[in-house]
Amino acid sequence: MKNSRRECVKEPLAARGAITTWPEEERPRERLLRCGPGSLTDAELLAILLRSGSGSSSALDVARGVLDGGGLREMARKNAEELIRVQGVGLAKAVEILAAVEIGRRLQAQECGDRHSLCSPEDAARFLIPRMRDLRHETFVVLVLDTNNSVVGESELSRGTLNASIVHPREVFKFAIDRLAAAVIVAHNHPSGNPEPSREDIEITHQLCEAGKIVGIPLHDHLIVAGNSFTSLAARGYV
Repeated sequence: MKNSRRECVKEPLAARGAITTWPEEERPRERLLRCGPGSLTDAELLAILLRSGSGSSSALDVARGVLDGGGLREMARKNAEELIRVQGVGLAKAVEILAAVEIGRRLQAQECGDRHSLCSPEDAARFLIPRMRDLRHETFVVLVLDTNNSVVGESELSRGTLNASIVHPREVFKFAIDRLAAAVIVAHNHPSGNPEPSREDIEITHQLCEAGKIVGIPLHDHLIVAGNSFTSLAARGYV
C-alpha cells in the first residue's frame, strides 16, 4: 500500500461524478483512513460528512459549494435555510452540517473551560467566544464561579429579544445563590460585530455590581462578545 506525502495531500481537481467511481487512492474516505484526517482539505472533510452528491455533482462538488465564498468560518454562521439554498444540499445534509458545527463548538468551549480558571478577562473570553461568536441573536448568560474561579454553573437568561442584554439583577443572583457562587461573570454578544458597550450595557453592569455587594457575591466582569473580539467592562473600569 502506497503512503507517500504527495499521495496523502492530493485532492481531485475536476468534477468526475460519484466519488465511488474514482481511483481508491483519490477518495477522501480512503485517504483519511490511510493518512489521517489532517491530510484532507476542508472540502474533503465536509464531503465525507455529506456522504453523497446530487445528480452529476459529487459529494466533493457539493462540499465546495457549501464552502464557497467564506470557507469553514462562513459555513458555521449559516442556518438551515441558507444551507438548503446551496445546490445539492437538502434538509438532511443541512441538519448534518449544523450538528457537526455545534459538536465542534461545544468541544472547543469545553476544552477551553477545562484548561483554564477564569482569572482574567482573557480567560473568560477564551471560554465564552467559542460559545457565542456565531450566535445570530443577542444572548445574555451568567457564569457561576467557585473560590478557584472555575465555572460551576452556567445559565442563559435571555435570547433574541430586542433588549436581550438588559436583565434584572434578581435573575442573575437568584441563579448564583442557588449554585452557592463565590462570584459571577456575565456576558452577552453583539451580532453586529461591534464590541463597544452601549449606555444600557454600562448601566446594567453598575446595577449588577451594586447587587453583588448586597448579596456578597461579587461581579468579576461583564464581557461583550463580538465575533472573535471582546470587550471587558472590568478592564474599562466599570466593575
